[in-house]
Amino acid sequence: MIRLLFLPLVFLLTLFVDGCSPKKKSCITIAGSTSVQPFIEKLADQFMAKYPGIKIDVQGGGSTAGIQATFNNTCNIGTSSRNLKQNEQELKTFLMCYDGIVIILHQTNPINDLTEEQIRAIFDGTITNWKEVGGKDSKIIPVTREEGSGTRGSFEDLIMEKKIISDACLVQDSNGSVREIIATTREGIGYISAGLVDERVKAVNINGISANTENFLSHKYKFMRPFLLLLKDVPAGNVKEFIDYTLSTEAQDILKKYGLISTIAK
Repeated sequence: MIRLLFLPLVFLLTLFVDGCSPKKKSCITIAGSTSVQPFIEKLADQFMAKYPGIKIDVQGGGSTAGIQATFNNTCNIGTSSRNLKQNEQELKTFLMCYDGIVIILHQTNPINDLTEEQIRAIFDGTITNWKEVGGKDSKIIPVTREEGSGTRGSFEDLIMEKKIISDACLVQDSNGSVREIIATTREGIGYISAGLVDERVKAVNINGISANTENFLSHKYKFMRPFLLLLKDVPAGNVKEFIDYTLSTEAQDILKKYGLISTIAK
């Protein structure tokens, strides 16, 4: 517990040590969700190509750390992959896009579909063997995100309901780390952003519904969460330019290429 409380503090104290700080007008600092991070980095690269005089520094740390950094003015823009809690709603929010929470398995796992109830039982430790859900006789190795993660918060809200994630689960500090563990662990199961699923892992249906763009847009797949940009004050200057860019058709088309759901209706 001490380690988990200490990590956000270390994150906030070590932000932007490379010389890019929130006080520099030519620099935009962004911090928060590791789910949002790879996608905001892609948009930042495109933005900096358009405006070579502006530097954008993107850091992870988790949604809760990003929210804290926004409140503390240690970043210009915070990012969150979960909805804000009541005591966080003073911040100004901009919806960048929507993302699906996807359950992933090793490519060799024969399971293609799980119910919500089965997923809850696996992650709360009630179901511990794959044969209990129609698979092989082998121990299940569930992999979860750390406390404070927006992905974990969304998973708990959308799927776990009031069930508690078991302490027996392996804990990883990013979606990428979860994906790598599952890609190399035949008995593993985890959850990550839909935009980060690749050929190394297998996304399974939930209640018979596939996690694909069509089902996201039709709302048949209901395990969705927002990717939020957070500001403490009304955006101005370069920060406003970047916020406007993330909501533009060009940026939204980039996000759609990576499996995210645009905020622009078609």
